[in-house]
Amino acid sequence: MVQLNITNIGRTVEVEEGKTLAEIAELIGLKLKYTILGGIVNNKVTDLSFRVFQPKLITYFDITHPEGMRVYTRSLRFLLYVSVKEILPEAKLEIRHSVSNGLYCEIVKKNGNVEISEQEIDKVRAKMRELTAACLPFKHEDIETSKAYEIIDEDAGQVRLLMKHGELYTTVHTLLGHSVALFGGLVPHTGIVDVYDIIPYYKGILLRLPKASDPTQLSEVIRQDKMFSVFMEFDGWLKTLGVENLADLNDHIENGDGNRVMQIAEALHEKKIAAIADLIKQRPGVKFVMIAGPSSSGKTTFSKRLALQLMVNGMTPINLSTDDYFVNREDTPRDENGDYDFEAVEAIDIKFFNEQLSQLLNGEEIEVPKFDFKTGSRTFVGNKLKMKEGDVLVIEGTHALTPQLTYQIPQEAKFGIYICPLASINLDNMSRLHTTDNRLIRRMVRDYATRGYSAKDTIARWPSVRRGEDKYIYPNQEYADVMFNTALCYELSVLKPLAESILLEVGRNTPQYAEARRLLKLLSYFKTLKGDAVPPTSIIREFLGGSSFEY
Repeated sequence: MVQLNITNIGRTVEVEEGKTLAEIAELIGLKLKYTILGGIVNNKVTDLSFRVFQPKLITYFDITHPEGMRVYTRSLRFLLYVSVKEILPEAKLEIRHSVSNGLYCEIVKKNGNVEISEQEIDKVRAKMRELTAACLPFKHEDIETSKAYEIIDEDAGQVRLLMKHGELYTTVHTLLGHSVALFGGLVPHTGIVDVYDIIPYYKGILLRLPKASDPTQLSEVIRQDKMFSVFMEFDGWLKTLGVENLADLNDHIENGDGNRVMQIAEALHEKKIAAIADLIKQRPGVKFVMIAGPSSSGKTTFSKRLALQLMVNGMTPINLSTDDYFVNREDTPRDENGDYDFEAVEAIDIKFFNEQLSQLLNGEEIEVPKFDFKTGSRTFVGNKLKMKEGDVLVIEGTHALTPQLTYQIPQEAKFGIYICPLASINLDNMSRLHTTDNRLIRRMVRDYATRGYSAKDTIARWPSVRRGEDKYIYPNQEYADVMFNTALCYELSVLKPLAESILLEVGRNTPQYAEARRLLKLLSYFKTLKGDAVPPTSIIREFLGGSSFEY
């Protein structure tokens, strides 16, 4: 018998050794709000087939846990893959981007065509429903990597990446004779993934996912044409670079061609920023450039690079921070826990902010406030501002695109820009690199170097950061006139050695160890690229250090 501390029930239980997590949950009658999808054992994520032989600390999770949603979505991707192969045997499924509350996928036919008819989509959907109803087990087996190559489906696009990874064993998942490597666990059987749909979307399909807030319901499809165009543009850039997946990037680095990839990627960034500056110049009524984006998007560096391009166009950019327009501390709104909610748009003195912007628009002089964060109050120190012909105010902040923030300002006087590492390189045809992981790794490296925060600290704060983004940033992104993808296909190869060293400091006895371990696993697939050649004006320098800009 072994003793197990089950955190979900707050007590220790004794069970026969060798039992799986699934069997243990059934023995103790554990019920979560939704179906149990996996467990965290001694701060390591594992699936329900894990057998226990020694005393353990166990936390079970369902789909409401971030890891639960990953397991569910990963299983659903495999279900879609198998259904496509069953209905269209010669076609290849490519999971491309996260958009419109789902996953955009393309089904590449043998002739290279990605068009798919509604009749074909109906057949694939029917096959998915058939497999769901059958409750077939998702089989998995740890196989010697040298032998796994012979089993894994070629169309999954995984063999080249695995061949050079160096792991002795690879976990291979199989359903209806189709085998893939998915870099993480799955649910026990197909019947568990029963909330989904596929619909036509551009040339491909949109795999609809459950709502995070209510996983019994599908997320609403929100058309995001601007964001989708950014994804397609980035895909075009990757083809120009000859880097369509991580195996391609690793090959370039191994062949000594990594710096050329870096240089072209940076040149494409500069060309896009210059094009945005040209668009602003072409709209003579624009007086306010509003820049918004989630944490670790590179807003500061982007703003500085855009300012340079605006000056090339004969304009004079002036920075204005919304932070200086906070209401006094006692007037700050509070969240559901009674804590100050500094992320809420109401934390800004919207009325006063609009009054000053209107005065500037009318050619009047204002005194710009300075917010004292120690005292929590607004002060004035004689900082005067009056806009001249050719001046443009660059306003960067969480709420820059929120209509409420600039409600008095005519739309023609504003130019909105949304920036984020919207798309990055995919690991293979089945597995994409999540933009949130990209941003989290950026933030960890920067916070460790400039703020003294450990990886544990940054990981612990991340859920709160994400909640604020979901509430205040993402709903307003389509208000932007243009979107800019700050991702660089090579960046994790450069950030890898720094990120790995700080992630290895996360103790095994901390709740953040599971996330640190997951990120280390992700980084292990990237070949290291030395950061010496990264240009001093690169957005990555904001996180890597060594920027020629002052922050």
